[in-house]
Amino acid sequence: MPETTRSFGAGFWRLADPKISLASFASLFLGAAAAAAGGPLHWGWLAVTVAGIFALEVAKNASGEVFDYDSGTDLAIRPEDRSPFSGGKRVLVDGLLSRGETWAIAVAGYALSVAAGLGIVAFREPRVLWIGLAGVACAYFYHAPPLRLAYRGLGELAVALCYGPLIAAGAYLVQRGELPVGIMVLGIPLGLLIGAFLIINEFPDYLADRGSGKRTLVVRLGRVGGSRLFALVVGSALLWSLLLPIAGMPLPLLLGLLAAAPAVAAVRTLLRSPEVTAAIVPAQGQALLAFLLYAVGAGIGLLLGA
Repeated sequence: MPETTRSFGAGFWRLADPKISLASFASLFLGAAAAAAGGPLHWGWLAVTVAGIFALEVAKNASGEVFDYDSGTDLAIRPEDRSPFSGGKRVLVDGLLSRGETWAIAVAGYALSVAAGLGIVAFREPRVLWIGLAGVACAYFYHAPPLRLAYRGLGELAVALCYGPLIAAGAYLVQRGELPVGIMVLGIPLGLLIGAFLIINEFPDYLADRGSGKRTLVVRLGRVGGSRLFALVVGSALLWSLLLPIAGMPLPLLLGLLAAAPAVAAVRTLLRSPEVTAAIVPAQGQALLAFLLYAVGAGIGLLLGA
């Protein structure tokens, strides 16, 4: 590893990866908007929640970077299959960080996240403990043995659950001290759209993942089958969003359907060219925009319907 390539700041920034961290912040926004619709927010505890989730994101990315590097996945990605949205953070592959530095960031991130969570449990809301434990477990074992969720075709489900209902529910519980079923229901379309974002991000990594034994759903189904799964997940998310007012939730929640235009565009692009990374990259951006628009639209809808 050439010393001239080392840059702790640049490596940390990659691990923080604002593009991917938007998934957790989208869910936090949705949960906070639901809480704000029911009363004033406690901004201090919201800040602690945001800090804990951000630290967990960085920790997950850092520990996952080591496990994916050791499995050979990141090393096997061809130059033509690199994408701004997938392929790992490449801090070890590109020599930005040493293995020890990457682990140090992971340990610090997990420690800070746990500290934030325990502070909330001790001084604000004890019942958030189980949500926090589930989140930390999913973050670490997404890549790590013995569960290795991402390597067993279970990572997509874990991501959909954590970044949809789980984080939104946790944010709401910290603010309001209760957890109505409707908050979990509200988070399902967001979880599906974020799960779809993960699925489309697996396409550029298909050959590398298959060669290293990382059995994602796209590897298991093939790229054509994976593109159909992506379309099914996106369609399910949009249908669920459409049905929310029928289930008795505020009509302005339909603002979440702002996600439909980029989501449908991403589906059309992926179905046409599931095997060409250069063609898929714009669709990855559209999938990212889709879940952001759902979170923002539905969050505003909650406030308007309060």
